[in-house]
Amino acid sequence: MHFYRRNLPHIEEFDATYFVTFRVWKYPYLPPAARSIALHHCLFENGRRIELHACVIMPTHVHLLFTALEDECGYPFSLAAIMKGIKGVSARNINRLLNRRGQLWQDESFDRIMRAGEFQDKLEYIIANRNQCGSYV
Repeated sequence: MHFYRRNLPHIEEFDATYFVTFRVWKYPYLPPAARSIALHHCLFENGRRIELHACVIMPTHVHLLFTALEDECGYPFSLAAIMKGIKGVSARNINRLLNRRGQLWQDESFDRIMRAGEFQDKLEYIIANRNQCGSYV
């Protein structure tokens, strides 16, 4: 088990499945084209750093359900590296699309390790959010 802290504590476990939420920062909402870019970057990480089980991109936030894959040394990729890969590149591309500069996503992500029985509930939650103007896989 690994623990790191920004403003919130983040606990990481080997072979854990995570439910992660992150939000836009000081921006009213993401239009459909921007949500498509965010979805593309979530899908890009699938098979590289994560096994993506489901995700939904809402106008103001993103939900991900994934398991971290292992690096070349056999250690799981860190949540910080995974989230930087998704949030960093998607923010640059979305800012370019929207002709804006600066921070797009809140610094923190809210993550939870899935316990027995929670996976199906979170999967259904993500699917239900799709019906509220989300882009998902």
